[in-house]
Amino acid sequence: MDRRIRYFIEDYWDIFIGIVSIALAFIFHLQHDSSLATLFAAIGIAALSLSVAEVADILSERLQEPYGSFVLTFSAVVVEIILLYVILLEVKHSPEVLETVKGGIISAVIVDLNVLLGLAVFLGGLAFTQQQHNKETSSAYSTVLFVSSSALLVPGLLSHTEHGSEALTHVSHLIAGILLLFYALIFIFQTRTHTHFFKATARSRFFRLKRKLQEHEGEIDESEASDYVFEHLSTPINFMAIFFFIGIIAFGAEIFAGDGVQIAREYGISAGLAGLVIAIISVSPEIFTAVRAARNDQIQRVVNIAMGASTVSIILTVPILMLLAYFSGINLTLDFNPLQIGALLLTILLVWKTTDEGETNYFEGASHLMFFISYAIIAAYY
Repeated sequence: MDRRIRYFIEDYWDIFIGIVSIALAFIFHLQHDSSLATLFAAIGIAALSLSVAEVADILSERLQEPYGSFVLTFSAVVVEIILLYVILLEVKHSPEVLETVKGGIISAVIVDLNVLLGLAVFLGGLAFTQQQHNKETSSAYSTVLFVSSSALLVPGLLSHTEHGSEALTHVSHLIAGILLLFYALIFIFQTRTHTHFFKATARSRFFRLKRKLQEHEGEIDESEASDYVFEHLSTPINFMAIFFFIGIIAFGAEIFAGDGVQIAREYGISAGLAGLVIAIISVSPEIFTAVRAARNDQIQRVVNIAMGASTVSIILTVPILMLLAYFSGINLTLDFNPLQIGALLLTILLVWKTTDEGETNYFEGASHLMFFISYAIIAAYY
């Protein structure tokens, strides 16, 4: 195969597969083949989400930290919100879908902190034995995750009292508002007053090597040797490309939601397992980005992506979904079940122990993967 053709395929396979898969999903949807429609919609969403992540990765390099990680996490969270909201709209026809949406919210965090972080730390640890990151980053994120997760306990506890559904709805809205205010405070903390908490330390072998190369050979511009078209587009055009891909993803999400709900009902798939599937699809691009970063000894970036995306999944996804549900006439409450809250808090505790010393190894990554497998088994039968 000609080298240029091979490079072209390597660069743009995700866009091609994504668009073709969603087109096939639409065709099978029209033919009332729910299984194939759902399958190709999921493949298309995952592939185009990877395209979004690739373009976001380019933007993150230009914007630098902590803004770079903001772009990466927001690009993934937007896909997550679209998937969950489109599925939420199915509540009008299938009330049981509400539990799937709640499961998807919690599962996104569990997948980020166990699959994404665990796999990246495991593979990075195999390659470099020990990897180091700025422990102030994980310390700050662990505090935010613990506090915001604890806030989600309130509606669930209230649901076990004599208060009615109106009180539960009111409290859920209050908690969503508090989380949104908390996010505003964190944004200022991360981008204004304590930006150094979220930047890489100089201890990483990758950053030491890069600094030496820049000192002796001058600044390295990787884009000059790249034929990837998004490397050469301006920042505004790349943002437009992201929105374009997200628009196609939204179309695929509508097919995935409609036909997927029907399949889940036919095969008796639990809400917990369905939530995990949604989370894995939306988080898959971040997983590829994080693993690639870990293999390059960029463990700081892995921590920023995993813990940053998890934080945004709770304190931004929840309020936005609550707002969208309100305007859509859907009563979405935050009374998560004990398994979801328990797994969430245990995950945050495990992440804190993994990252509190600023060093990671493959055993810690394996521990996260083991925890996720255990949770997935319980969620399938819960």
